[in-house]
Amino acid sequence: MVAKTIKNVCEGAFTLKTIKPIKLGSPKASLKEKLTSAEMGKLWATYSGNSMSKCILSYYLQHVDDKDIKVLLENALNMCEDFMRTSKEILDKEGFPLPIGFSKDDVNLGAPRLFEDEFYVHYLKYAAKAGMSIYNVAIPLVYRDDVNEFFSYSLKSTIDLMNQIKEVLMSKGFIIKPPLIPVPEKVEFAHKDFLNGYLGHVRPLHALEITHFYDNIENNVTSKALIAAFAQVVKDEKIRELFQKGRDMTTNNIENYMKMLHHENLPSPSFLDHLVTTSTFSPFSDKLMLFHKMDMFSMKMRAFGNSVAVNGRHDVGLLYTKSLMKISAFVENAARIMIEKGWMELPPKAVDRDNLQSQ
Repeated sequence: MVAKTIKNVCEGAFTLKTIKPIKLGSPKASLKEKLTSAEMGKLWATYSGNSMSKCILSYYLQHVDDKDIKVLLENALNMCEDFMRTSKEILDKEGFPLPIGFSKDDVNLGAPRLFEDEFYVHYLKYAAKAGMSIYNVAIPLVYRDDVNEFFSYSLKSTIDLMNQIKEVLMSKGFIIKPPLIPVPEKVEFAHKDFLNGYLGHVRPLHALEITHFYDNIENNVTSKALIAAFAQVVKDEKIRELFQKGRDMTTNNIENYMKMLHHENLPSPSFLDHLVTTSTFSPFSDKLMLFHKMDMFSMKMRAFGNSVAVNGRHDVGLLYTKSLMKISAFVENAARIMIEKGWMELPPKAVDRDNLQSQ
């Protein structure tokens, strides 16, 4: 009876918040709406990123025993193919040259198992976060009806997948929830020690700071396991050295973030390195692995921006600033190698009018 009452109250609350429709005159049919820079950029990134994910998920599906995890991987792969197909249709209509991205040449489906089943679920959560960040940023910036509908659909689909991922993580005991803290007894306002981090009284971490430490640890333990695996199988020695530096840097960052939570007697997610097998036979091309790690480290930079935005303590801010500088250096070094090898595709760009010559 109590559950039914709660359900009714919730349904009533949502009903009250329904957005009223706005009736506007339809645009002139004779005007063909061109893609904006935001629409081009996000469609380009969506196609490229999902072409990479398709390779990775196709390989994971060659080595999976758990039936629930297999369904997760199949759902994720179906979404990738769906997103690629739709973004291709929109770009084709505009005569937009499709990104080369990644193909069957970048994956060896016959390679031995490199990861245990559990790792796939953690990886999918990381990948879903990355996808949501693309689609979430796109929606306020895209205006053409077909593009807006596509990104709204993509975000909704990714949220649905994320809910399945969390259900599997919790039901199989693969992860702990973010830490519990006491419910406040009253409303409080900040005092002059709110920003302290080194001198004087240092206040405990507040809920938003804890949230982002947890999130960054969760991201980084997955990233560390992946880059350790890549360092194990990559062929190019220069890229291997970069991966090893990235692995050590990620380990240091994780330990620093864990220390902040443990100082408050709060738990944190654990390392996932044990979910990488001892295989040294690469399932992926060096190009795919380098691009993937450059992309994952770029996502960390966005996550740090979100973390700093809600932080107050000076010591926490400095910790994120140091992490950001080191990760920026990694991304730059990865980009240099991508450029040297002719692997880096350029997103669509503005006209260079200074060098534009009349025909």
